[in-house]
Amino acid sequence: MKTLYLVRHAKSCWDDPTLADHERPLAKRGLRQLEEIGPWLAARGVRPQRLLCSTAARAQATARPLAEAMGYPPEAIDYQARLYACTPDALLAVIGEQPDDLQSLMLVGHNPELTELATRLGAGIEHMPTCAVVELVFASGRWAGIESQAPVQRLFHRPTRKRERKAGD
Repeated sequence: MKTLYLVRHAKSCWDDPTLADHERPLAKRGLRQLEEIGPWLAARGVRPQRLLCSTAARAQATARPLAEAMGYPPEAIDYQARLYACTPDALLAVIGEQPDDLQSLMLVGHNPELTELATRLGAGIEHMPTCAVVELVFASGRWAGIESQAPVQRLFHRPTRKRERKAGD
């Protein structure tokens, strides 16, 4: 069995138009999203064997607190430039390169490629909002070619939106 976690970075800040896209930090809303998603992952016992992350500032700022919440050593996060502004095929290539003895993998990255990949892999979603998590379990012993199988289990979770928090109070 292989478990793949796809995580879109938390909400980023657009306040400084002089910043390059790669350098945009998280917005206050993104920090709040992490305060919700980190404990949610930890409560579910999620602890990937490998965590790969885009080198973009907002992705790194998402991966570090999530890693800490899950008990994954932040210094072990593998930051890869090829996960930034890529394609779903590029993400599949990265996934396919993983050693077969690895049972669980988390990718922290960006849209539209994460939504497109999740759709291709059978997640049954149309959009991954910021800080959303897709969990896909495949009955496979190999990462390579995982896209040719339907997941045996899938889960989608996103942070609570402001209007939902108010309704639930």
